[in-house]
Amino acid sequence: MNKRETAAPNAAYSSISVRSFVTVAVLLLVVLLFCGSLSYFIPQGAFARDADQNIIPDTYQVGEVEGIALWRVITAPIRVFASEDGLTIIMISVFLLVMSGVFNLLDKTGGIKTFIAFIMRRLRDSGGPVVCITILLFMLFGSLFGMFEELVTLLPLMIVFMLSMQLDTMVGLGACLMAACFGFSTAITNPFSVGTAAQLAGIPVSSGVWLRVVFFVIVYVVLCAFLLGYLKKIQQDPQRSLTYELDQKKRESLLLHKEEESQEQSNTFRVYAAFFAVQGAMLVAIASIRAISGFAIPLLAASFLISGLIAGRMVCKSFRKVLSFFSQGAVAMLPAVAMIALASSVKLVMVESNIIDTVMNAVLQSLVGKGKFVTILLIYALILFLQLFIGSASAKIFLVMPIVLPITQALGVSPTLVILTYCMADGFTDVLLPTNPVLLIGLSMANVSYWKWLKWTWKLQLLLFAVSVAVLYFGVLVGY
Repeated sequence: MNKRETAAPNAAYSSISVRSFVTVAVLLLVVLLFCGSLSYFIPQGAFARDADQNIIPDTYQVGEVEGIALWRVITAPIRVFASEDGLTIIMISVFLLVMSGVFNLLDKTGGIKTFIAFIMRRLRDSGGPVVCITILLFMLFGSLFGMFEELVTLLPLMIVFMLSMQLDTMVGLGACLMAACFGFSTAITNPFSVGTAAQLAGIPVSSGVWLRVVFFVIVYVVLCAFLLGYLKKIQQDPQRSLTYELDQKKRESLLLHKEEESQEQSNTFRVYAAFFAVQGAMLVAIASIRAISGFAIPLLAASFLISGLIAGRMVCKSFRKVLSFFSQGAVAMLPAVAMIALASSVKLVMVESNIIDTVMNAVLQSLVGKGKFVTILLIYALILFLQLFIGSASAKIFLVMPIVLPITQALGVSPTLVILTYCMADGFTDVLLPTNPVLLIGLSMANVSYWKWLKWTWKLQLLLFAVSVAVLYFGVLVGY
């Protein structure tokens, strides 16, 4: 979900550590003050705009230098909710609170764990194919629903499951942690990246979905090939496993047997299977029915809220507990809403000081003649740089998209290609950069060092970078 920094393995996976929040908040505040100070040094200016409020190139008119009042800068994170973009910000913030609350409810009532475990029990003796099925399952949860941290809570279960099939810890990490991250990165309808960005761009979530599906399939095949290649190697010689000695000790200390499935677990599975079926049907409807595709965010929020509370009540039997679990998850998302407000206020300050068009004009002039593909690569590099400091997908979207989208539209680059670029740059490095707490928590759960993980995955990351660039180049060629 929204790639939130997690405080601890046992904490709610919608929580953001105090340190991470303060770091990102201070960084955004510095950016806000910097943008305010620019109004004292660069002139105001404006582009002519068409009926859809898109800027018209070569119509920029320069004005005078006139600094914005300091109080307007300081109060921008509050005033942004009453601005022109306020309704969109409020709607997306409410959406994030609802999604976080529902996913916390699923986690606390055992819905996610039971759902995965139920399927895995039926695949226990399937050998290699079970790895590919597991990858597909985790990637779909990430790609369709934006689940990442929630799925990492299942890592210990997945490692035990892989060990029971005479596989190793690294396969468990790849089929769970890596697959969940790659699913989030190859977003098809991920509401935290595609959904939010599409809302800001004013386009349906279904716009350009075909290439996102193609990219998802390519990455799925690459990850399956990577894990099956490693699996073949350790089956030929178990001692070539990167965690051979560790896994030997785990097998001695763990009771690896086929657990009997209780009636309660069966009921929980059926309830949450129905829950995910409803959400899947809603996503299909939004993607295929143009009349409702523009209302994706409120429809998804309503669907998750209503069906989530009903499913939670059926499993938990206590509506008070259901509301408590939901509230805990929603409250844990409030820091992310604060970061969105800070990120959104950057645009507000630039608009109120009338320098946003001046900045856009400077960027446009620097990109003239560079070509669409170079423009896309520069956006990729910008998101990748911000990823070092701001892990939250939604916060980065609100920070860069209001400026990037008008520029790219003026250059003839479609919003769908920009969104695809954003998802690629924002996601894969979550299981590469040591600054990502979720990666470090996952590795600590598996008792695997970061350097061993890096040695195992760096070639895969380079391959995925090359694949991403190739897909973006293809997108430019076909006018995606």
